[in-house]
Amino acid sequence: MVKRKSEDAQLSARAATGKNARFAESPKVTKTSKKSQITKPTKTSTKPAVANKDTSDVEHESVAIQIVTGSYERVLHGFAATVSGDVIESDKSEEAQKEPTYSDTFLFAAHSSAVRCLAVSAPNEAHKRVLATGSTDERINLFHVSTSPPVVSSKPQLPTLSATSVIENPRNRELGSLLHHARSVNKLQFPTRGKLFSAADDNTVAISRTRDWTVLSTIKCPIPKAVGRPSGDTAGPGEVPTGVNDFAIHPSMKVMVTVGKGERCMRLWNLVTGKKAGVLNFDKSLLQAAGEGRYSSGEGRKLVWGEDGEEYVVGFERGAVVYGMDSMPKAIIRPSPPTKLHQMRIVPAGEGRSILALSTEDGRIIFYDLKTTVEGDKEDEEVPQCAAVGQLGGNQAGFTGRIKDFEVLQHKAGAPLILVTGSSDGAVRLWKCNMSEILEGAVEGEVRQVGTPIGTHETGHRITCLVAFVMDGPAEAADDEDELAQGVPEEAGSDSDDE
Repeated sequence: MVKRKSEDAQLSARAATGKNARFAESPKVTKTSKKSQITKPTKTSTKPAVANKDTSDVEHESVAIQIVTGSYERVLHGFAATVSGDVIESDKSEEAQKEPTYSDTFLFAAHSSAVRCLAVSAPNEAHKRVLATGSTDERINLFHVSTSPPVVSSKPQLPTLSATSVIENPRNRELGSLLHHARSVNKLQFPTRGKLFSAADDNTVAISRTRDWTVLSTIKCPIPKAVGRPSGDTAGPGEVPTGVNDFAIHPSMKVMVTVGKGERCMRLWNLVTGKKAGVLNFDKSLLQAAGEGRYSSGEGRKLVWGEDGEEYVVGFERGAVVYGMDSMPKAIIRPSPPTKLHQMRIVPAGEGRSILALSTEDGRIIFYDLKTTVEGDKEDEEVPQCAAVGQLGGNQAGFTGRIKDFEVLQHKAGAPLILVTGSSDGAVRLWKCNMSEILEGAVEGEVRQVGTPIGTHETGHRITCLVAFVMDGPAEAADDEDELAQGVPEEAGSDSDDE
């Protein structure tokens, strides 16, 4: 009878592999006697995908990247891209490069409406990261995502219509949901492993503790006054645009800057006391220099601090402004030709430099040196412009779709940068870019085409947000099903706060 039950369990497990992979809802480990019937000796043929290499590839190991995308179709899609080390380190042309291999890890509808933002924490002792997803349904869903590279099983897989293999990781678990926001969630960030910051359209920034997911504090931003409405008009709730568009936390974890809807200003907050530290209004001439037209809203849309914390950048619809620690504008960023901006990231440059990357509507990623300025096109401009040192993609490279979000990764110190871009057409592209190419453009003072495309993966969904990280955890066991059947505890460490 025990043998018959074990065979039924194996058949049901194999049949489940033919469906869309998703997170397990709860770690159900109840049958400990199943191991006596399905225990197998250790197999030498089952190895991590990143460890399968010939003797000629010993010099450069493969790099596994976990990519998670959110979309308008409510779908949360996670897949692992394994890039050969020779592709990253070599200088071969695009035609001579080896295409990365992709494996779906999970694919399911995570929310009841469009996914707006994603955030991933630093790894813990159990080699897991916390993935947070925000949506217009007012919920924040939490998941555990493993940092171990995908494991190629020796068991035969069921044939599928998709060319992408499915490698479901049983260590990916659903944690639950947070319901402390009353409107759409716009921004999520893990400044440390122990804290989660979330901003929403209810004009609040909530600070949650990851140990027990308790809301420690809530920063309430004032509701902006209605601009351009007749005097005496009583606007009902929801008729005036409200909400926090974005926030940026200083590396010292003591100061935070926020920008919101319906107001032409930014607010500084003291995170030690949780109170307002000041308000800085955007000057009309400064907004015009940043590309804001007469009928534009003039509200800040994106925020990011520099690598050294000496300056921060406020992004608008068609430009950006660089501010110093004294909250005075230092430089203006205006892409040429003019286009809309979607995302901003700081590139790890070192050497006392601060490189900013912007994604645009016309499919480019433009790199700017925040420390170097040039004279503006107009003589009456009081604030100089930041120097563009390079661009990736665009019409010159044959890519014109808007880049909604992107990530900049570096698997080890001194290695080339790996850029992961997500477009509205559902394509996720991987690029390789040497930091020396960008710095050479800063020295020569000209905009150069940098980066080399590595591969493209079609998700089939309209991407709204994206996160990615290098899967640098240890290789997992050969058979995770056997490990769970033995009753091995899932957690191998604690989620203590990193203050």
